[in-house]
Amino acid sequence: MAGLWLGLVGEKLLLWGAASAVSLAGATLILNLLQMVASYARKWQQMRPIPTVARAYPLVGHALHMKPNGRDFFQQLIQYTEEYRHLPLLKLWIGPVPMVALYNAENVEVILTCSKQIDKSSMYKFLEPWLGLGLLTSTGNKWRSRRKMLTPTFHFTILEDFLDIMNEQANILVNKLEKRVNQEAFNCFSYITLCALDIICETAMGKNIGAQSSNDSEYVRTVYRMSDMIHRRMKMPWLWLDFGYLMFKEGREHKRGLKILHTFTDNVIAERINEMKADQECRGADKDSDPSKSKRKAFLDLLLSVTDDKGNKLSPEDIREEVDTFMFEGHDTTAAAINWSLYLLGCYPEIQRKVDSELDEVFGKSDRPANLEDLKKLKYLECVIKETLRLFPSVPLFARRLNEDCVVAGYKIVKGTEVVIISYALHRDPKYFPNPEEFQPERFFPENSQGRHPYSYVPFSAGPRNCIGQRFAMMEEKTILSCILRQFWVESNQTREELGLSGELILRPDNGIWVKLKRRSRDES
Repeated sequence: MAGLWLGLVGEKLLLWGAASAVSLAGATLILNLLQMVASYARKWQQMRPIPTVARAYPLVGHALHMKPNGRDFFQQLIQYTEEYRHLPLLKLWIGPVPMVALYNAENVEVILTCSKQIDKSSMYKFLEPWLGLGLLTSTGNKWRSRRKMLTPTFHFTILEDFLDIMNEQANILVNKLEKRVNQEAFNCFSYITLCALDIICETAMGKNIGAQSSNDSEYVRTVYRMSDMIHRRMKMPWLWLDFGYLMFKEGREHKRGLKILHTFTDNVIAERINEMKADQECRGADKDSDPSKSKRKAFLDLLLSVTDDKGNKLSPEDIREEVDTFMFEGHDTTAAAINWSLYLLGCYPEIQRKVDSELDEVFGKSDRPANLEDLKKLKYLECVIKETLRLFPSVPLFARRLNEDCVVAGYKIVKGTEVVIISYALHRDPKYFPNPEEFQPERFFPENSQGRHPYSYVPFSAGPRNCIGQRFAMMEEKTILSCILRQFWVESNQTREELGLSGELILRPDNGIWVKLKRRSRDES
């Protein structure tokens, strides 16, 4: 009897303990939710004085006001900046997260010059499955260490070694464009993109993938689709949780896309490592071999050899992160800038004639490839590229996540806020760029740039987290454009309204860029 009684007591104690554990877990969950709501309410109250565009609803914020696709959302954002140009900043709530939009040079400077505010927006976490924690997405000490390690790999003397590759791929592009001379208008966007992809693959990885030679590239298709999916996910709070995202068809497509991108990168890295080992063995066997005659170096070779202050090398995972980052940032942005340059030159024939005149001064009637000295002399072409990036910045907006409270234009912006710098709108401030929609490369002549606010023009960002590859980009853009324009005269067939601007991760024309090509007679220039 006593044993039965003890058993019943023990069972009740177990049930009581289980119930207590459940109650404790439930209480903890409720407490956490209350803390989150309290934090949200506190931020809501603190951010109330900042101007906004429409009524925000609790928890979902302005999400219900936002257009669902990239093109419409970007146009909506630009419309806000035009309508509220007189205001120093704008507030939006992306779900429960406050976002402040900046499009004024003085206010942009506050954020970009601050050495403490270098954390990328939490929205960049949606790039992490693809890019890991590389130079674009990392922050804090990891970013500082990685930036210090990688900066020497972008030294101008190293970049000069890549000029041969740029010339070779630009010539392949010109040969493909030859078939379009005196034909109907065609969409040039994919032609330029495949050329840029070939260049970044060979310069970053030492691998010639022949993207220009094939009619279609699964890698390019996947990059475009991945960019679109990431941008959609950023705007939709109900897609933020990984578990929930994978329940949707798009989440499963995202997973398949990652496999394609990572498999591509892993294969070329493994291939390059094997080639380097084979080269070392050959040199070891042939003591008379000349190391200077070895295969061209690529960024990947440099990544395999760089070390930090303590002599540590990058791990295979670290290398994959940076290679994926180079591949993402190093072909799409450059291709967009070249396409927009061709579009604008085709719209402004008088400016194209000035470029032609400069090309004739530098190259004469020669078809020789461009060298570094030639590129330095192409000063007007450089102004054309800069003005193109003013009107059509490859990255039309970028963001920081505040890691401490700060004051901008007299308004307190609380820690945790997403600050979005809209370079597309910033570059159209009539205070610094009169008649901002006009294409005027002369704006960037030294005498005309003097005294202009240094943060009124930030196509490569600015401050501590400026783009590490901007010299590489300018070299590539000059090389490809000079190669095209030495052979062809370009005519554009679209108005600005017909382009269908879509400002996702990269500024692209939804409707493509349609041009006509004629053979250029140098005697007429």
